[in-house]
Amino acid sequence: MSNARDLPIFRLQFYLTAVYPCSYLPDKQARSQVAAPGNLIDTVVYSELVRFGFRRSGHHVYRPRCDACRACVAVRVPVSEFQLGRTQRRCLARNADLTLRLRPLAFDEAHYRLYQRYQAARHAGGGMDQDDREQFRGFLLQSQVDSALFEFSLRGEVVMVALVDKLLDGLSAVYTFFDPDLEKRSLGAFGVLTQIRLAQEIGLPYVYLGYWIEACKKMTYKRNYQPLEGLIDGRWQRLEQE
Repeated sequence: MSNARDLPIFRLQFYLTAVYPCSYLPDKQARSQVAAPGNLIDTVVYSELVRFGFRRSGHHVYRPRCDACRACVAVRVPVSEFQLGRTQRRCLARNADLTLRLRPLAFDEAHYRLYQRYQAARHAGGGMDQDDREQFRGFLLQSQVDSALFEFSLRGEVVMVALVDKLLDGLSAVYTFFDPDLEKRSLGAFGVLTQIRLAQEIGLPYVYLGYWIEACKKMTYKRNYQPLEGLIDGRWQRLEQE
């Protein structure tokens, strides 16, 4: 009989990064806790790590561990209890003409060009707007877990791509980029609603939405998906709607 300590998750090591400027709160310093080595982190191990607030970027698996700040809260939607709001119903109707195709993690030039346009319009000067093809591959196309690209097309043209991980207990929204000229469609919201619907259809209880920071306006939208649970003091609990 194998010892539980031989399981991959017990063989992981965790270390703290050096401090770096926070990407979300001005004048704040951040620090991350990183899980390693990456080759041990498969779907089973990563599913457990996500329940403890970890996320991934390529093979890099981390969670916030700042010295004097606990603003980052991992959040998830319990999909069986999710209730569509009026705005969300309109969003679904507005995008009913989009076609969804699930694709493997493989480079597509149309995806890369869309990514460039999105970064230039939404995150100009942030560094990612200068990503070349290799950086794009490293960020979005490297995964040791069960991952897929959700490709949304309008009349044959790709208008949004979402990188999604399938965990043991849910879907995890890793990163989404879309046509910045279609702002009125609320494509980002449509992508999340699609993931919630698919999780419901395949019987997975949660959609993980990454981190929410109360003081960060860019993350306010995550409170629109109710009910919403947050990992606070090591326990998943309901976040009251504002």
